[in-house]
Amino acid sequence: MQALRHYLLAVQFFTRLPVTGRLAAWVGYSPAMLRAASAHFPGVGWLVAGVAMGVYAALWWALGGQGFAPLVAAVGSTIATVLVTGGFHEDGLADVADGLGGAYERERALTIMKDSRIGAFGAMALVLALGAKLALLAQLGSLGLEVALWALLGAHVLSRLWPLFVVRALPHVGDTATSKSKPLADQITGRALAAAVLWCFLPLALMYQALGASVLIVSVLCSALGGAWMLWRFARRLEGFTGDCLGATQQVAEIGFYLGAAMALAPRAA
Repeated sequence: MQALRHYLLAVQFFTRLPVTGRLAAWVGYSPAMLRAASAHFPGVGWLVAGVAMGVYAALWWALGGQGFAPLVAAVGSTIATVLVTGGFHEDGLADVADGLGGAYERERALTIMKDSRIGAFGAMALVLALGAKLALLAQLGSLGLEVALWALLGAHVLSRLWPLFVVRALPHVGDTATSKSKPLADQITGRALAAAVLWCFLPLALMYQALGASVLIVSVLCSALGGAWMLWRFARRLEGFTGDCLGATQQVAEIGFYLGAAMALAPRAA
């Protein structure tokens, strides 16, 4: 039951899905619980992926799977995920882009990241990230509905694992008085990290069975490279991480997963 509470707290923290009223009272909250809930972040990806897959499949079938159906399905599923998460991760990506793009000095970059207003770098990052998602999901859908669905499942689950390595490797450098991510920074235990990895096992095993080892390996590798690149950037530029950094890492890792799957499945010229 305690594990269920931690999972529901992760759902409450990272989605707009209703964990309210008596259920929220039963779940409770404390910084220690939020640290424990970190083990279930990839599990939150199961829910987000389920919504994205359902919308994608419904639109793909409604339009007959022909012509622009994969693109329309990609748009619909992306809108659905933003509604489910409240754009939490996209907001982090925009803030990180503004901070790292708008200043070379560490303290100035952190100050810019706290500003809720979106700047030129943040706007460009959002447009490019959303465009990349739509293009890649449409490409995957053009190869078959099941290809896109398995990619959505794997990407949403695995991309929520890599931010935990950022927390594990770097100190928290945000505003400790107001940051929602500060409780996560105190400690990510090896046990929590192992539990998070276990959340990823079934979706990736199913993807392996459906699409093959090469597609899985390239997808995971590209996602991991995206997460590692973000960690390196934060270590070099910020000497730590903020909550925005975690959202940005998730977005880059998600796009990396789609890119890897698309490259692995791309038809080769004779």
